[in-house]
Amino acid sequence: MGRAKKVVLAYSGGVDTSVCIPYLKHEWGVEEVITLAADLGQGDELEPIRVKALKSGANESIVADLTTEFIENYAFPSIQANALYENRYPLSTALARPLIAKRLVEVAAEYGADAVAHGCTGKGNDQVRFDVAIAALNPDIKVLAPAREWGMSREETIAYGERYGIESPVKKSSPYSIDRNLLGRSIEAGPLEDPWHEPLEEIYLLTQAIANTPDEPEYVNISFEQGLPTALNDTPLAPVELISQLNETVGRHGVGRIDMIENRLVGIKSREIYEAPALIVLIQAHRDLESLVLTADVSHYKRGIEETYSQLVYNGLWYSPLKLALDAFIQQTQTRVTGKVRVKLFKGTATVVARQAETSLYTPDLATYGADDQFDHKAAEGFIYVWGLPTRVWSQKLRQTP
Repeated sequence: MGRAKKVVLAYSGGVDTSVCIPYLKHEWGVEEVITLAADLGQGDELEPIRVKALKSGANESIVADLTTEFIENYAFPSIQANALYENRYPLSTALARPLIAKRLVEVAAEYGADAVAHGCTGKGNDQVRFDVAIAALNPDIKVLAPAREWGMSREETIAYGERYGIESPVKKSSPYSIDRNLLGRSIEAGPLEDPWHEPLEEIYLLTQAIANTPDEPEYVNISFEQGLPTALNDTPLAPVELISQLNETVGRHGVGRIDMIENRLVGIKSREIYEAPALIVLIQAHRDLESLVLTADVSHYKRGIEETYSQLVYNGLWYSPLKLALDAFIQQTQTRVTGKVRVKLFKGTATVVARQAETSLYTPDLATYGADDQFDHKAAEGFIYVWGLPTRVWSQKLRQTP
């Protein structure tokens, strides 16, 4: 099936993406396959993955360090948006897909490739995220998805790879499917497919079991400038270092686990486990700081924007016109979101216990019930009369109706 001559393949080093290399060449007539592995701070050594791609038949194998761009241009805007899909999932995995798609398109342009490819199957969200993001960035380039079309079982896929020198993986000791980057981990499959099955402690890596957490609380001060995290405990940190340190601190106290039934874009309900210690606490702290500095109408309206924003990111529409329009609104709201939030970490909980900002709208002499109270209590009666007037008129008319 001659669909393209030169292809850039998003490569993870797993069975599917490795088999994609000979499959593209021998079944679809691709002459040159260039693999792209993205370093997103997942902590893995990517040189063996680069070498494996070459052994699997790739003409060239690229490893791209995208960690800083990932945090600054994808994670941090999502924190400003308080993005939680279905009010729970902070999009730690979903946020990586538009960046990988962007780099795929860039490498394709650099190498003069006429197509890009990925190893996604037809059941998950990632196929949509890649295909739509790529189409937004370059609507003229072909997108190939061999694993979505080849119809092979896992056993058949392994056997196909062995025909072309791809070593059969050692028998999988873990039944779970795991994706990781600097923001966190997603865990699914195996016994987790039973919604009644309690996750075993063995699946977690970034967060401690409650029984193993410290017996004393720990406090962390998180500083924000225009909605962006800039310091921990008054120590300025670069974005990647800030996430790394906060992941360790928060995870040590067992904070950052999510166990949810998630509505996938393709219409399937999926049981997902996430670990995202830093991201969860940063969104919590950021939202609390906003409550101090944003007016009530902006704060309330932004909540609806946040839900839409989260759905767009989850559904692969990072580069869509609506997402870009929401970005402009969110950025405008962040001009005053500068201050500090204090979070108490203890036994699986993260609790905001204090906050401060020079642009705070909290006015002590209006809020207090003490002697310094400056609120005009007499004005309340007139306000209540006007505020309740529509309800009062409605009630009177209702009573007069025979």
